[in-house]
Amino acid sequence: MNVAYAKTLASLSTLQLRGIAGRLEEEIQAAEATKLSYANFLQNILSAELAFRVERRFQKNLSAAHFPVEKKLDTLEYTGMKGFGKMDAAGLLDFAWLDNHENLLFFGPPGLGKTHIAIGLGLRAVEKGYIVSFERMISLLRLLKTSEVQRSSSFRINRILKSDLVIIDEIGYSPVEKREANLFFNLISELYEKRSVVITSNKGFDEWAEMMGDEVMTTALLDRLLHHSKTFNLTGESYRIQNLSKEVK
Repeated sequence: MNVAYAKTLASLSTLQLRGIAGRLEEEIQAAEATKLSYANFLQNILSAELAFRVERRFQKNLSAAHFPVEKKLDTLEYTGMKGFGKMDAAGLLDFAWLDNHENLLFFGPPGLGKTHIAIGLGLRAVEKGYIVSFERMISLLRLLKTSEVQRSSSFRINRILKSDLVIIDEIGYSPVEKREANLFFNLISELYEKRSVVITSNKGFDEWAEMMGDEVMTTALLDRLLHHSKTFNLTGESYRIQNLSKEVK
C-alpha cells in the first residue's frame, strides 16, 4: 500500500465515505486497465457510495421494522383462500394507498395468511424506502403501558408514530383491559390521517366492542380506522390445517 493510497483511505474514513473505501482498490484497478477518464472514475466511486448508503438504509429500516419473520407475497398460498387474491396484492403494490394515508384491514380466522400478507406488504414498503413498524397487538399494548417509565418502550412508540406504515397484527387473540383499550385508541387517534395502518384480526367489527370493553370508544376507534380504508374479509380453510392433513395422509 503506497502512501497516497493510505492517505486517501484515511481521508475517506474521516469523511465516513465507507462505500467508496470498500470499492476504491477495485475501481482504481478497473480505471487503470481501461484507461477510464477522471470524470467516469469519479462517477463510478460516487455511485458505489450511493449504492452503499441505500443498502445500509434498507438494512437499518428492515431491522427497525421488527418483522418476526420475512414473508414475501410471492410465496403466499392463495389456493383455498377467498377474499384476497393475486390481483388484490398486485393492486396494493403501487402503494398509492400508503401515500394517501389509507388503512388496510384484514379479517378472518387463523391460518389463512393475514400475517403473511401484512408482512409481505411491509417488506415491499421497506424496499421502496418507506419507514415501517410491525407489532403484534399484545406487544404493542405492553409498549404503550410502559412507554412513560421505560426508555426502550418510549423510543419504540416514537418510531411507530413517525413511521409511514404501522402494522398491528393479531388483534383479538388476547383480552384487552380498559386502560389498554384507551391507550390503543389514543395511538390510533395520533396516527389518524397522518400515517397508514395495516391491521389483522380474527374478530369481526361486531365483536370489537366486547373485546375493548367500551362500545362508545370502540365506535370512535373503528370510525378512524375505517375512514380512508380498504377492508378484506378472508375466508377458507387454514393452510396450516391443510398442510397437516397432507402430512397425516
